[in-house]
Amino acid sequence: MIENVKNWKHPSILLSSIGISNIGDFIYLVAINIIVFQLTNSAAAVAGLWIIGPITNIITKFWTGSFIDYRSKRKVMVITYIVRAVFIGMIPFTSNMVIIYGILVVLSVANAFFYPSSMTYVTLLVSKEKRKRFNSIRSFASSGAFIIGPAIGGSLILLTSVETTLWLNATLFVISAILLFFLPEIENIDKGTIPTLTVSQVIHDFRVVGKFIFNHKYVSFIYFGFMMIMIFSFVMDTQEVVFTQQVIGLSEFDYSLLISITGIGSVVGAIFLSIFSNTFSLRYMISIGLIMMTIGYVIYAFSWSFSSIVVGFVILGFFNVFLNAGMMTFYQNNVPVEVMGRVTSIYQLVQSAIQVIFVLAIGVVADFVPLRITIVTLALVMLILSFIFSILVLKPNKKSIYREDDRGKEKLYKVVK
Repeated sequence: MIENVKNWKHPSILLSSIGISNIGDFIYLVAINIIVFQLTNSAAAVAGLWIIGPITNIITKFWTGSFIDYRSKRKVMVITYIVRAVFIGMIPFTSNMVIIYGILVVLSVANAFFYPSSMTYVTLLVSKEKRKRFNSIRSFASSGAFIIGPAIGGSLILLTSVETTLWLNATLFVISAILLFFLPEIENIDKGTIPTLTVSQVIHDFRVVGKFIFNHKYVSFIYFGFMMIMIFSFVMDTQEVVFTQQVIGLSEFDYSLLISITGIGSVVGAIFLSIFSNTFSLRYMISIGLIMMTIGYVIYAFSWSFSSIVVGFVILGFFNVFLNAGMMTFYQNNVPVEVMGRVTSIYQLVQSAIQVIFVLAIGVVADFVPLRITIVTLALVMLILSFIFSILVLKPNKKSIYREDDRGKEKLYKVVK
């Protein structure tokens, strides 16, 4: 028992750091929407906040992986936390929207560095047999942050001010950075071997990623397929407020309550999975999670009342945890850490580009096709793709790829050398 606690010491610190930053993300989301609306009184200006992230990803993901893979992932994470803390703390000192949008771009760039770095560092720090449970607990932390983050942000704004809330928010990222100093520096980085970040180096790294994809077609296809299917959920989520209020007829209070109930569903799913994660194989976590989550979206698409939407949202919230924890573990188990930053960045580059195209396309289609038909079509297409995807995941001859021990690990690492 004592030995088991010691083995989880470093993963627990990392989970605490990520969990605190997740709460900070949601507090920031509430505060920045309010402060931008107060300054502009423009819904378009607020909507612009949602475009900055994907566009920044498209610009930065070309080279972030090339930077990350040759440097300490822990230090990159610390720096991104500090950058976010400093620039969030600067927002209350300006009322110029151009400067605020500039700050938001810097914050998006920091996020672009953080995700690939954290994905790789988790893989380095957490042993293969612990990753599934770690990712399940991480999903619990994310789901919990989804509920309490906005609640804390709203309460702080009511009790203090938006400016004070942002400063307190910045403090959370400082705490997250401090916690990382208690974790080991796993990588032995020789600064003399770090290549200069040039166009030729980026092109070389694209070739390395291409080689990995070519040599691991199934792994690459499964992860890319997952990302493409999830774009359907992303597009439906962008129309969620309009659909629930204008098509279903829910009030703003109903919608807020709906989001909270969805978060509770996610938390319950995360708690359940954290306790029983070793009971489920990765293949079934991914396939059942995707199909059931998509069924939740289908129920939502055909809903006619608050109660029917609640059923759909609770189902998708509960099983979304299974899908995300399963896919994250699958990815960490099958992508070598030497190229993980580059592979992750390039995948996210493609995902962001397609997200922007899909969102713009749905915006145009919505002017000609009723929103109900649009959402129903997206949900049904997503359901069909989910069944096809699950058949590929459950193929008997691919079972070994979903192993949760270290067999076959040597074969993966040979690809990079």
